[in-house]
Amino acid sequence: MSQIEDRLAAAGIVLPQPNPPVANYVPFVRHGDVIHISGQVSVDGSGGIKGVVGEDVDAETAKRAARLCGINLIAQMRAACEGDLDRVVRVVKLGGFVQAGPRFFEIPAVVNGASDLMVEAFGDAGRHSRSAVGVYRLPMNFAVEVDAVVAIS
Repeated sequence: MSQIEDRLAAAGIVLPQPNPPVANYVPFVRHGDVIHISGQVSVDGSGGIKGVVGEDVDAETAKRAARLCGINLIAQMRAACEGDLDRVVRVVKLGGFVQAGPRFFEIPAVVNGASDLMVEAFGDAGRHSRSAVGVYRLPMNFAVEVDAVVAIS
């Protein structure tokens, strides 16, 4: 088991099988030492967290939704690294999208759910640049979606 997977296991995180694409795209593209990972929604084995944040979903639940997105991103990283998460050199950037209601403005705090997980899993290599954007709608009514750019060895 990799050092990263040991950290995840210590935190009680079990990585799922990566989700297959739901449209005409691939889950990740590797170009040289950089992987661009397609957006991962707040889905898990129970169906995930759906709804409009600030209306159907409260801020704390939305932060957990962003963490779920982060878990799904790490599962895609593992697939892109042929099973070896220790090949992740740096999480370069996250792009976070929150399906936000018209009066919800805590978008950066929600996306911290994914950002905090990257630092928890990868240490300083998990510190990244980021966008945190409120959007009108997300695919299949999921509350949060996060994509990533990751450097690997």
